[in-house]
Amino acid sequence: MISIKVPPLGESIVEATIARWLKKEGDVVAQNESLVELETDKITVEVPAFKAGVLTKQAKKEGDVVQVGEEIGVIDESASVGASAPAAASAPAVGAPAPAPTPAPAPAAAAATVGAPAKTSPAVRRIAADAGIDPAQVAGSAAGGRVTKGDMLAAASAAPAASASPSATKAPAPVPRAPSPAPASSPPASSAPASQNGRETRERMTTRRRRIAEHLLESQHATAHLTTFNEVDMSAVSAVRDRLRERIEKEHGVKLTYMPFFAKAASLALKAYPTVNAQIDGDSVVYKHYVNLGIAVAADNGLVVPVVKDADRMSMLDFSRALTAVAKRARDGALTMDDLTGGSFTITNGGVFGSLVSTPILNYPQVAILGLHKIQDRPVAIAGKVEIRPMMYLALSYDHRLVDGQQAVLFLVRIKELIEDPAAMLVE
Repeated sequence: MISIKVPPLGESIVEATIARWLKKEGDVVAQNESLVELETDKITVEVPAFKAGVLTKQAKKEGDVVQVGEEIGVIDESASVGASAPAAASAPAVGAPAPAPTPAPAPAAAAATVGAPAKTSPAVRRIAADAGIDPAQVAGSAAGGRVTKGDMLAAASAAPAASASPSATKAPAPVPRAPSPAPASSPPASSAPASQNGRETRERMTTRRRRIAEHLLESQHATAHLTTFNEVDMSAVSAVRDRLRERIEKEHGVKLTYMPFFAKAASLALKAYPTVNAQIDGDSVVYKHYVNLGIAVAADNGLVVPVVKDADRMSMLDFSRALTAVAKRARDGALTMDDLTGGSFTITNGGVFGSLVSTPILNYPQVAILGLHKIQDRPVAIAGKVEIRPMMYLALSYDHRLVDGQQAVLFLVRIKELIEDPAAMLVE
């Protein structure tokens, strides 16, 4: 018997939630085949089978909270021989009367091996069904040729027309497996009892949501939280973006958003006011001579803050590429621990949801966070005249234990100056 235990999940992560079992009790599993998905406060981890066998026990149910090192299931290694024997015995029985067709089943057998339900996770099958791609036609990068979520996402994005090809449309294999992704809905909700009158439902918070709540409370309680505001005229940046957007997307394959402008401005402002990029460690101050920029991303299963490392050394196009890649991994649930650690300063953009002004909470132990908001046409006084300009409110929340009000205000003013004169960022 082989015990399935919760593996180490990364720095400071001690527990996870059973998101979904990919195998049922009694299922035959191959070596390195994924058995269960664990959801932590940061990432989702698939736990593989270290040896082939039969899953004889699920010690924990979907929705249960488990600790690192805790047993969650058992594999009977010896049962794999018995389970595979009938299949081996039945093959000669079918093929014995007609040995000649033996070469013909070979391609079908190979396709079945790649595209069979045992070789793909529910996430892969869900993406395959949405994109109209047969997993059997995708080369797997995992051990044993198993197709991973990343393989399927790459196939869907690299060959959007593949769904119309005969090889994808003629294979009905994904259809019978479509019901299996059903557990993709939140596991706790399925077991949540409704109230007597049916007007309320109670469900347990996921590990990620609980950790987000704890982290926000820790930030509020452990810091001297203060927010300062300013507003910026977006006319100049909007003009540059509108003029270059189509050409950059055509030549470089990158969508030019407003975020690279603010990332560049923030990097230059942090260089001018390094305390805003520092961190308190006990009775010491750690000054960071780099900018690892965290960008808050609203994923389906909660807010995450992936980090673009060394953003201060990147051009705007390089930053756009890096941000696009990490944001896609965030929304696909494919972030790694490296994507989520090491940040020194964070930018959050509530404007994409229509927020006009807010007071963002610090991403502790960082000492400052920049909040962007909705661009809105407003009347402003320009050279003694009232003009309509696209304006945005900026908010800088900071830890007053380390960052003085003067530094915070000057930092925000510096960002305002750079955004209102983006050409200045080229000579800094």
